Amino acid sequence: MKWKLTLRFLRSVMTIVVIVGIVNAILFLSLFFIKVNNNNFGTEEASAETFSRTFSQYVELQAGKPVVNEEGLKKLQEMSAWVQFLNDQGEQAAAFYTPEELKTEYSPIEIVQMYKYKELDARTTVFVSEAQNFSYFLGVNNPKIGRYVMTYDYAKIFKDVNVFLSIFLIVDVLIVIIIGFLFGKKLTAPLHTLIEGIQQLRERRFKKMPTPKGVYEDVFRNMNELSEKLDRHEEERKRLDQMREEWISNVSHDMKTPLASIQGYAEFINDSATDLTAQELQEYTSIIKSKSMYMKDLLDDLNLTTRLRNHQLSLQFEEANLVQFLREMTIELLNDPTFGERQIEFEANVAKAMHKVDKKLLKRAILNLIYNALVHNDENVVVKIRVDTGPESHTQISISDNGQGIPTKDLEQVFERYYRGTNTTSKHGTGLGMAIARDIIWAHEGKLDITSAENIGTTITILL
Repeated sequence: MKWKLTLRFLRSVMTIVVIVGIVNAILFLSLFFIKVNNNNFGTEEASAETFSRTFSQYVELQAGKPVVNEEGLKKLQEMSAWVQFLNDQGEQAAAFYTPEELKTEYSPIEIVQMYKYKELDARTTVFVSEAQNFSYFLGVNNPKIGRYVMTYDYAKIFKDVNVFLSIFLIVDVLIVIIIGFLFGKKLTAPLHTLIEGIQQLRERRFKKMPTPKGVYEDVFRNMNELSEKLDRHEEERKRLDQMREEWISNVSHDMKTPLASIQGYAEFINDSATDLTAQELQEYTSIIKSKSMYMKDLLDDLNLTTRLRNHQLSLQFEEANLVQFLREMTIELLNDPTFGERQIEFEANVAKAMHKVDKKLLKRAILNLIYNALVHNDENVVVKIRVDTGPESHTQISISDNGQGIPTKDLEQVFERYYRGTNTTSKHGTGLGMAIARDIIWAHEGKLDITSAENIGTTITILL
């Protein structure tokens, strides 16, 4: 995989460079031949040569001799130029603004030399043209202007160009291969590391990778964050798997015990029906009934907490005053013969706290929390229910007791299913009450917090 990425990148770079090289070569040759054919290598030279070729428009014949009109003389002065007219014998027929050292008679070869190779001085460039049957030299005194005579052989040019292009392509390809290989290797090395990291994630090995500087920095950082999250989720999954196994074990144990009792008493009644008194029969059937009710409550609670946890339970919301709601609940508890003699206090620091709640489920959640405080402490425990205005205009419900408290190591697991504290021997209930209470509060988009200290007491706070 590593070499495939490197070669793929290298092919892309080579293709781009070759295409650019070909386009540049075509453009270069096109411009070169256009320049050669036009013989035009500079704006000022082109302007001077055009002026010399078209200067005949300013020349007139007077008494058989060429004469430059006023406009032509003005143009010569603007161009810092001079003009010398020659007859068929190469003798000077007329001259305007010519320098003193300029010859007045030329042989044919000297005329050719003057045009092709010789200049009057380093500052002057001479052009040759014709006007009114007279030849003329037009000199431009400007060091920026130059003229070069070039001869060339098309066959040799194309041959040289082919060699040049071949060398150009070979050198460019070598450069592309070397640079592309080095750059591609550097670019694909992090990708190879990323691929290995993804494979590790697939194999559930969450190893943090070193984060390089550059374009891949964000990618590696996000990969490391993903690895950390997956690692945490994996730990959570293992923990939940362990809890699920414990749940199944606890449920199996809790179901087997009442089933064994039901089976045992049912067999006893069946075998000794004629020998049992009415009182004994009533006692045994009462035990069978209570064990059956326990199993039903266990299954109902398990079904409820599962549906709450998976958001499969539709809540029936209605407007309720939580102050009045909790006060009535406290009165019901005090009227319950089971808890009528226990110390349960209610305090409200607000007159009204209106919320949309599922009254049936919320009542069950709060009762579970209160039952937990009453059942797992001695009979002298004092349970206080209090309603306040919490932070950010939330309604705060607190349920506190002055009982034996919960050890610190048990606090994080209090709301887990089937969890029973290490400092309690009570087997009352199904072991799902606290989990159900938490899930109901969460279903109301509320928050649940617990604080406790051994031999001081426990406080559970609800924010709605």
